[in-house]
Amino acid sequence: MSQAQKQNNVKTESYTEHQAAYLAHTLTIDGSAEDNLSKSLASSKVDMNPHQVEAALFALRSPLSQGVLLADEVGLGKTIEASLIIAQKWAERHRKIILIVPAMLRNQWSQELLEKFNIPSYILESSSYNADKKSGALNPFDLKEDRVLICSYEFASRKNIDLKSVNWDLVVFDEAHKLRNIWKKDGAKIAKRLQEALEGRKKILLSATPLQNSLLELYGLVSIIDPHFFGSVESFKAQYVGAKTTANNLDILRHRLSKVCNRTLRRQVQQEGGINFTRRHSMVEDFRPSTEEMELYNQISSYLQRDDIASIKPGARHLVTLVIRKILASSSFAVSGTLDKMITRLEENAAAGLESLDDYETAGEVAEEMDLEDDAAAIDQAKLREEIEELKSYKAIAQKIQQNAKGEALLTVLDKAFSKVGELGGQRKAVIFTESCRTQKYLQELLEANGYQGQLALLNGSNSDPDSKRIYKEWLERHAGSDKISGSKTADMKAAIVEEFKNKATILISTESGAEGVNMQFCSLLINYDLPWNPQRVEQRIGRVHRYGQKCDVVVVNFVNKGNKADQLVFELLARKFQLFEGVFGASDEILGAIESEISIEKRINDILQKCRHADEIEAEFNTLQTELDDLIEEKEQNTREKLLEHFDEEVISRLKSRKEKIQWVMDEHGRKIRAFCRGVLPLADHFDDGFMHDGQRFYCDWKLAEEQNGHFLKIENPLVASLIDTAKQNSLTPTEITFDYDSYGMQLADLRNMRGKSGWLKLSKLKIDSIDTVEKLVFSAVADDGSTLDQQQCERLMLIPATQGSMVSIDGTILGKIEQAEQSATTLHLEDAQRLNEEYFNEEQEKLDRWAEDSKDAIQQELNRLQKDIRAAKKAARALKTLEEKTAAQRQVKKLEKEHDKKMMEFFETRKQVDEKSDELLEEIEAKLKLSHTADEVFTIRWNLI
Repeated sequence: MSQAQKQNNVKTESYTEHQAAYLAHTLTIDGSAEDNLSKSLASSKVDMNPHQVEAALFALRSPLSQGVLLADEVGLGKTIEASLIIAQKWAERHRKIILIVPAMLRNQWSQELLEKFNIPSYILESSSYNADKKSGALNPFDLKEDRVLICSYEFASRKNIDLKSVNWDLVVFDEAHKLRNIWKKDGAKIAKRLQEALEGRKKILLSATPLQNSLLELYGLVSIIDPHFFGSVESFKAQYVGAKTTANNLDILRHRLSKVCNRTLRRQVQQEGGINFTRRHSMVEDFRPSTEEMELYNQISSYLQRDDIASIKPGARHLVTLVIRKILASSSFAVSGTLDKMITRLEENAAAGLESLDDYETAGEVAEEMDLEDDAAAIDQAKLREEIEELKSYKAIAQKIQQNAKGEALLTVLDKAFSKVGELGGQRKAVIFTESCRTQKYLQELLEANGYQGQLALLNGSNSDPDSKRIYKEWLERHAGSDKISGSKTADMKAAIVEEFKNKATILISTESGAEGVNMQFCSLLINYDLPWNPQRVEQRIGRVHRYGQKCDVVVVNFVNKGNKADQLVFELLARKFQLFEGVFGASDEILGAIESEISIEKRINDILQKCRHADEIEAEFNTLQTELDDLIEEKEQNTREKLLEHFDEEVISRLKSRKEKIQWVMDEHGRKIRAFCRGVLPLADHFDDGFMHDGQRFYCDWKLAEEQNGHFLKIENPLVASLIDTAKQNSLTPTEITFDYDSYGMQLADLRNMRGKSGWLKLSKLKIDSIDTVEKLVFSAVADDGSTLDQQQCERLMLIPATQGSMVSIDGTILGKIEQAEQSATTLHLEDAQRLNEEYFNEEQEKLDRWAEDSKDAIQQELNRLQKDIRAAKKAARALKTLEEKTAAQRQVKKLEKEHDKKMMEFFETRKQVDEKSDELLEEIEAKLKLSHTADEVFTIRWNLI
């Protein structure tokens, strides 16, 4: 059949207002967690993998749960899993949501939520917080409009009082292993502040490495989620840590953790067939700076090492020196511009702080990670003029340098890298990363002068250059009236530049901040013109191209300065210790999870460069750093971790395959329903297989097709669809005769095919069951004239068959009685199902609380046992003493221990009583939440004919 014939065939289909009402209700009904998640899934712009849906369902499974830990291996999309959970809460109008993430991931999260789930967000940091305060906001955390709030760990910790005052519906911690040392008595201040501020809020913790060196780290993370999951840390240690731990104890622990922790491995997803991972290949290009470049580097490096610098604010000393060193390693052009900025500031009698670092777009994020707020400081006037002249002399050296050795090395390596990419099957496209805006401009001019004129695109924090503005304008015109345009200029500018790179440009030159939240799977060559010292930032860069959807192996190019020992050692650290540039995924996340809460690599490197004057000193300090990293990275309980957090492959793979089939069915079913609804309420629209044309705009059920065709994604949140749904649900429908035409459906429905020629009556009601959650069910009650009944599935299928509406009818009392009897039976079954589910929730919580009570009592018993042991040891020691004085002193010590034991014994019974009372109290609260009530409202009644 031709496309024209298909379209004409579709146009002949008709649907009644009763069918539209049914479809409007079924598209928006508050069903089970799985039903609701299906709607969020159908409205997202992402190809969801089965393990991601499984993880989201795990998190949403029990309404009594305080939260979960999602611990999938790196590369499996925990961000998507959490976003799907957020989307579900958002759809339920539970919109007090906060994301607490590493500072450098804030923009990426914001982009992901907007582009894939159409959820707006707001990044709260020092500047926006202060601006909100000035504009009259009492608490900037308490947003009045619907937006997900995003902030860094450090900022949330500093503002813990404001954070605590908001009744959050959901808290998401990304890279949650930052919190895992909360169990320690000393340290972990950020984690402890956040735990106290967010107690009682539902939490989602994301971490590929929740357990690295000790089971106590896992204990710490679970205690953040739910303080009544485990008992005290001493009790946990006694049962699960140390040489006396039994296999049975670990089996019990694994069972307990299975209720709160979900982990899927890459090999399981690969075996299921969901994702195929490509590899990384490393290329290294050596270069040696010119004499002038070396002179510039050495003089500025020596200057930064001095203790008496007047030009840098004392509170920002570490930040400014770190950034200047990075700019110094980037290009002489970047150095020249930064020196000029510093000189201008000094001539205005202001020392260098964040304001002087405009070339380095992520300086604010680095300051946030350091928990640094810029300060004002008086400048030493005696040294002011001297330093201005000194900086001018450095600037003069920089301005004399017209060529950079690293830039020439880039021209050399590009051809080799493109050849390598071609051998691997990739496109002739490269993304070049630099940490400097001025270096970005230099590279643009360098490449344009060497054969790449008209083949470049730039991506940075502002994109205010003429070419970017032109690209943006053309992109807006090209996608006018489509869902492609988000309304956020920052997001849309990035989308325009990336599209230009994908379709036209050969090379994209990007700064760090420019690439946040950008995915470029179509490119498989990444060049680190400047190499960040922070391994997480390196991984984030590579992740722009080496990610799910990448078809080819990826080539990563790095430059090594042979004239600079520190530069060589930094590369060696990142390449060998963190394995960032070779293999499938390397060990980056696993290793970083072990060290990032202990050592700031970036800070340590800067400290080394600030302290050391000679190459041998630098090498010795790097060796010390390597040793520290080795100690932290050492895998200590690998077998235990596998037992605790990983399930059998066969079990997981079978579950994922089943979920994959369900996802496809759900998506197909949702598509059929929304298409049928739109055909029913917009009969005059130009309908075709994948959507329709209405008021000059195209609407598509497939989000990819909508973007390709500059149309709108057909989802229930779309303003047109939402308005039509509201109207259809509010229609007051009278009993009417409806004739369903089986042949016009175009698909086989075996159970209904045999019913052609039959007639009968059908009633649709909406059952609302109120408990801890509200669940709605659409209940069909249908009988045929021959006395047979139609089940729920048959009725749902019947309502999807094109039909015509006849005249009003009246129903006699006998038929009405049969229908109401069938409705009552269906209602009873739904209530029994709801009660059974509530009993499962209750039993799970009861088991958890019983375990917690046992843990709490065990901790006291262990303390008593310790004291008894100490008393026995003290008595034995006293008997061996010679003098009366010694024996008297020993006896006093025994008496002291016995008094302490008696006191603990009294506390033991009191604490046991309190634990039992608390357990009973919590169970009573749970029981009260789970009480059921219900109401039922008629939607419509029809007289049906199937022909």
